[in-house]
Amino acid sequence: MSEQKSQRFLPIDRIKPNPHQPRQYFDPKALQELSQSIKQQGVLQPLIVRNHPILEGYFELVAGERRWRALQLAGETQAPVIIKKLGDTEALEVALLENIQREDLTPIEEGQCYHELMQLHGLTQEELATKLGKDRSTIANMVRLLALPKAIQQDLEMGRLSAGHARALLSLSEHSEQLKLRERILLNNWSVRETEKQVKLILGVRESRASPTSAKIGIDDDLNTELRSIEAELQRYLGTKMRIELKPPFQGEIRLSYFSAEELDRLLALLRSAR
Repeated sequence: MSEQKSQRFLPIDRIKPNPHQPRQYFDPKALQELSQSIKQQGVLQPLIVRNHPILEGYFELVAGERRWRALQLAGETQAPVIIKKLGDTEALEVALLENIQREDLTPIEEGQCYHELMQLHGLTQEELATKLGKDRSTIANMVRLLALPKAIQQDLEMGRLSAGHARALLSLSEHSEQLKLRERILLNNWSVRETEKQVKLILGVRESRASPTSAKIGIDDDLNTELRSIEAELQRYLGTKMRIELKPPFQGEIRLSYFSAEELDRLLALLRSAR
């Protein structure tokens, strides 16, 4: 079948999804909203399809899977399409570019699109940035997310973590450290700023233990100031000397000083009352 640039309608059950679709996650709530919009206004932009490379008489989606899914939810049997004559490489490029132009891609999907385009054309990040009219740092930051553990990538897909959280986690070189901190972020609902602070704390402790010079100097000034502030607050509350000592990656000790049996009893009573 020759390429058709004009819109036509095809039975939805004759259209098959693209197995190489860059987009992996489709938010159920957003699909329901789109299906309601389709019921009221129809499909504003036709799907792009090509002749199916294997199944005769069928078509393969190149761009518009979200609309295709929403059409089915809306109970529609026909889909507006534009049929294009595309090879495998061309179809993948169209799908990738169509996805990149959308604003609702997850950070992982965007990173995968950039990575696949670079692989497809043998481009560097700088060359791809020029081709797409984007900053090289944008592409570099998104592609780096693909190095994160799968569990964190899934968090990004589902919206549990943001790209800012992920970039902070990338400062930790070990996957085990990234996953441990991920658990704490989700448990405590930490902001990106708090996550960055925790990463800085972990790196500061690691550096202080790795370097004899650093061990003498202590943790960097910002972290040291924060810890000393916490110590001062606890000392005012407890009415005695105390010290916080950190142990990587997430442990530490709080040491309290007392100078008589009576003072020990007082501290114990104070701690029990705080439970």
